[in-house]
Order: sequence, then C-alpha cells, then structure tokens
Amino acid sequence: MVNPAVDVEVRDPFAKPRPRKHPSYWISGLVAAVLLGILVYGFVTNDNLEWGVVGAYLFADPILEGLWMTIKLSLISQVIAVLIGCLLALLGESRNPVFRAFVKAYVALFRGLPLLVLLLLCFNAALFVPRIEFGGVGWDTNTLITGFTAAIIGLSLHEGAFMVEIIRAGFMSVPAGQLEAAQVLGMKRGLTMRTIVIPQAIRVIIPPTGNQFISLLKASSLVAVIGGGDLLTRAQQIYGSNFKVIPLLLVVSFWYLVIVMVATMGQHFIEKKYSLSAGPQRKVMKSKVGEVSK
Repeated sequence: MVNPAVDVEVRDPFAKPRPRKHPSYWISGLVAAVLLGILVYGFVTNDNLEWGVVGAYLFADPILEGLWMTIKLSLISQVIAVLIGCLLALLGESRNPVFRAFVKAYVALFRGLPLLVLLLLCFNAALFVPRIEFGGVGWDTNTLITGFTAAIIGLSLHEGAFMVEIIRAGFMSVPAGQLEAAQVLGMKRGLTMRTIVIPQAIRVIIPPTGNQFISLLKASSLVAVIGGGDLLTRAQQIYGSNFKVIPLLLVVSFWYLVIVMVATMGQHFIEKKYSLSAGPQRKVMKSKVGEVSK
C-alpha cells in the first residue's frame, strides 16, 4: 500500500511560476546584444564627442556645485509641494464650497500653465510687482526674487498642483464604510483623517509621489533659462567660454542619469516597505504550507 504522505509533493501556492525556455529567447537576446554592442562601439569611438573633455569636466568643481544645486532645488521644491498638496487636499475635502472652488482653481491654473512660462513669470515678478509689503514693512522684489528663489517658487507651485490630485486620490482610496464607522463611533473629522484615512492613504500616495519627484529632478533643468545655478546652468557657463557644447552636455546627461537611478532605487525600497501586498498573511500561509508538507 502506497503512503500518499510520502509521494504527494506540496507546492507553495505563492511561488512564482518558472518561465519556459524557448530558442527564440536566445536568438532575440543575441540580436539585441549585437545591436547594443554596435551602438556602444560607435558611440565610444566617435572622436567628435571628445571623451577627454568629458573626463576632464566630469568631476570639476563647477559641475559638482551645479549637481548639488539641482538636488537641493528638487528636494526643497518637493517638500514644499507635498505641504501644498496636503493642505489643499484637506481643503478640497471640506464642506466649504469656497475652499473647494479655490482648490479646483489652483489645480487648473498650475497644471495648465507650462513650467517654463511659470518660471519666467516668477523670475520677472518685479515687472508687475515692483515691491512687496506686509504691515508697513516692504522689500524690493528684485532683491527677493533671485534665480534660486524664482526656481523654488515655480517648481513648488507646479509640483504642488499635481500633489493635490495624488493626495486626494489617496484619500479616495480609503473605503467609505470606514469613514461611516468612524462617524458612528463619534470620532471628529480631524481625528478620522489622522488615525484612519492618512495611514491607509499613504500607501497609495507614495508610488506616484516618487514618480513626480523623478520628473521634478529632470524638469529642474528648465531653471537654466533664469540662471538658477543648477547643473545645466553651470555647464552652459562653461561651454559658453570654451565652446565644448557636446562634451559638457554629455557630462550633464551622465549626472542626471545617476541621480535619477539613485532616486528610482530609493523609490523602490520605500514602495516595498509600504507595499499593499499582504506580506504578513503570505508568511503565515507559507508557514502553514510548510507544516502540511511535514
């Protein structure tokens, strides 16, 4: 008599299926490798790219200062944009129709206005607001609005419009039944948002926020038109004097690829930490499967 406990193999229901190998995979991979090799060889052996100039400026002080300025601009603008998004998303959920109309107008304006135009408007604010005054104290607009501050204002306002929609979508992902249950328990609206809505919405908010930050990193290059001191601005200053346009643009491209890759890896780890997948439940099921197999 055959013992079924010995012959039956218990498989992990959560295990990923192994893809079947097919000859076309090897052929397509070989073709892709050959084409990539030809492209890289032609790129590396092109004397017009002046790789010696690229290597000379890759870690030059002006380039590294511009790189740090790009990172600083992006981080500050993203933090301000998240604060704007949180505030306006909460106002958008208000019962006050004036608040809701204001949020809709803000989103429509700054999502519809091109970022380059917004940056130019911020930089030239002194043309239509020569002086800023609060309570009898005033400042000259030209003194306050430098290339850096104009870049921060423009990037923050533009990014904030997208963050409003992202955060609002996170709030909407929370089931309405939970809000109704909180009302039945007598919880106030603010307490409900802090203890029920926001902890669950954060899991939905993080992935698109990471995507927006990566887009902001690349969009920050537009501040070069107002002399924001970013990476592209410093490269333009250098090739404006030595006329090595392509090598300097290759340097800029290299550093943008690096910081975007680092931001992408950071986004991956954060998303993994706040993943919506049922990690604890999966571990419990795996332990049960292991017990059955024994």
